[in-house]
Amino acid sequence: MEKILSADYDIFIIGGGINGCGIARDAVGRGYSVALCEKDDLASGTSSGSTKLIHGGLRYLESYEFRLVREALSEREILWSSAPHIIWPLRFVLPHHNDLRPKWLLRLGLFLYDHIGGRKKLPATATLNLESHISGLPLKSKFTTGFEYSDCWVNDSRMVVLNAQDAAEKGAVIKTRTRCVKAEREDGLWKITTHDVKTGEEQCQTARILVNASGPWVDDVLRLPLAEETAKNVRLVQGSHVVVPKLYETDQCYIFQNADDRIIFAIPYEQEFTLLGTTDQDFVGDIDNIKISEDEISYICTAASEYFEKPVDVADVVWSYSAVRPLYDDGASKAQEATRDYILRSDGASGTPKVINVFGGKITTFRRLADSMLEKIETELGKRGRSWTAAVSLPGGDFEPENFNNLIDRIRLEFPFLDERSAWRLGRSYGTQTFRLLENVSSKDDLGRDFGAGLTEQEVKYLIQYEWARTASDVVWRRSKLGLRMSKDQIAALDKWMKENEVTASKQ
Repeated sequence: MEKILSADYDIFIIGGGINGCGIARDAVGRGYSVALCEKDDLASGTSSGSTKLIHGGLRYLESYEFRLVREALSEREILWSSAPHIIWPLRFVLPHHNDLRPKWLLRLGLFLYDHIGGRKKLPATATLNLESHISGLPLKSKFTTGFEYSDCWVNDSRMVVLNAQDAAEKGAVIKTRTRCVKAEREDGLWKITTHDVKTGEEQCQTARILVNASGPWVDDVLRLPLAEETAKNVRLVQGSHVVVPKLYETDQCYIFQNADDRIIFAIPYEQEFTLLGTTDQDFVGDIDNIKISEDEISYICTAASEYFEKPVDVADVVWSYSAVRPLYDDGASKAQEATRDYILRSDGASGTPKVINVFGGKITTFRRLADSMLEKIETELGKRGRSWTAAVSLPGGDFEPENFNNLIDRIRLEFPFLDERSAWRLGRSYGTQTFRLLENVSSKDDLGRDFGAGLTEQEVKYLIQYEWARTASDVVWRRSKLGLRMSKDQIAALDKWMKENEVTASKQ
C-alpha cells in the first residue's frame, strides 16, 4: 500500500487530443494528480481534423445509434455555454433530393433530432421553400424544398488547447513533444518511460492508473508492454476536407445527401472561405503521414457540384486537411457505417494497476466520455470529487453566449488601436483571455512585430507561454487558421523567430 501512495501521479494519460485533455481537466478538477504526454503538438492528429461541428449526427439515426445521438445533442448547449468564444450556433439547410431519402423520412429524423436531446436555446427545425428563401440562391433550381435545423460550430483544436490549459492551471502536468516509449507494471504501479522528442532526454515516472487516449495510435500503445495480446481494436477511417473561396454570401451551412449514402457539409469558414467535407474511407498507410488523396478532392468537389449552381472545381481548392478517425471496430461492412460511439475498456488482472483504453469517440461527446472515464477511475482509486465540468466555463468562456458582441466592444474600448477585424479575431480565439494576452499593451507598437495577417509578436509569445506552441504550424494551423492568409515566406520567418525566441518567450 505504501508503494501505491508514493506514486508520482494518480493518473498518467497518453495522448493530447480532445479525449486525453478532457480527461486530464476533469480528473485534476476532482483532486487527482495527473500527468499527460503527447508525442507531437496538442490536437495534432484527429482532433484538429474534424468537420468542426458540435452536433448530434443526424445521419447516425439511420444506424439506430439513438443513445449516441441523444448524448451528443444534450451536449451542444452545455459546450456552447462553456466556450461561447469558440462555439456558436449555426443553421443547416438540408435540400430534398428527389432521387434520395423521401421527405417523410427527413421530417421524421429532424423531429427526433429536435426532441430527444433537451434542446432549449437552439431554434427548431423549419421547412423552407428554396424557390423563394435566400438559402436557395446558390443551389440548382431543381432543389425546391429544404429543411433547416440547428447545430453548432467549434474551433476544434482550440477546444483541445483550452482543456489542456485549464487542466494545467489546476495542477496537471502537460508534456508535449514527449513520447511514451515504455510502460511496465512494477511493484503495484505503472512505471512509465517518456522520451523528449526535442532534447532526447528520457524520464521515468510512476502512476497508479494509465489512460490510453492516443486516438489512432491506441493499438500501437497497447503493443508496448501493456497487454499480453496482439492489439487490434480500432478501425481507422480517413476523413478529408477541402477549403475553397467563399461559395455563397449567406451564413447558413448546407448538408448534402449523396447517392452513395454519404453526406457532405458546406460551411462558411474563416470569413472568406467555404469548408467542404467529409469523406469516409478505410485508411491504409502511415498514420504519422496522413494526406488527402486526389480521389477524395475530386469526390468532394463533385458532390458539392451536384447541388451548387456554380460548379466547384478541383482548381478552386486553396487548402485541404485529412485525419484518421479511430472508430471502434464493430465489424461494420462500410466505413461510414462503423459506430461513432466510444468504448472504454479497463485491462489488467485483479490486484494489478489498470490501463483504461479509449476507443472511438466524437469531439461533441468528449466531456461525457471524460465523465465516464472518471467513473472507472473512481472504482480503482476511490472517489475524490464530484462531476463538475458541465457548469464551469473553459478559459476565456466566462461570459453569456448572447453577449459575444459586448465582449468585442469591451476589447475595442480597452484597446482602441485594434481594428474591428483584429478585435473580432482575438475575441473569437481567446474570449476574455484576450485581456490577459494584451496585458500591459497600450499601443500598436507594444504588440511588436507583425508576422502577417495580423499575427503579432505579443500573440505568439502568449501562445508559447500559455498554450504550448513551439512551431509556426502550431500557431498558424492549430491555434489559428492564419496560414490561409499568410505566405510561405511569412510562415518560414515566423518559424525562424520562434526557434530563436522560444525559451525567452516561454519565461515571460
